[in-house]
Amino acid sequence: MKKMNEIRVSIVPCSADPIIYDDSRCIGCNICTQMCQCDVLLPNTEKGQPPIVAWPGECYYCGACVLQCPVEGAIRLEHPLMNRTKFVEAIPAPSDVE
Repeated sequence: MKKMNEIRVSIVPCSADPIIYDDSRCIGCNICTQMCQCDVLLPNTEKGQPPIVAWPGECYYCGACVLQCPVEGAIRLEHPLMNRTKFVEAIPAPSDVE
């Protein structure tokens, strides 16, 4: 049997933390690593543990990882502050009380 090459990866520091795992819900199935279009996620070497977010700055925030996750709430996207301010709900004007 042919031995696979070992890959070494360094986690790239970034101010963004786009993908957040709930350790109590994630089952370590790695479906999210297969769905990620940007290859931001790497499977964890420890079975049953959440994947590693190796290149957080490369995340497109597309949500494919969240949509394909079989466990609801195991993954959530944390959009950057500058993107969150675009989607602020409008506060209705107070009505005149007579």
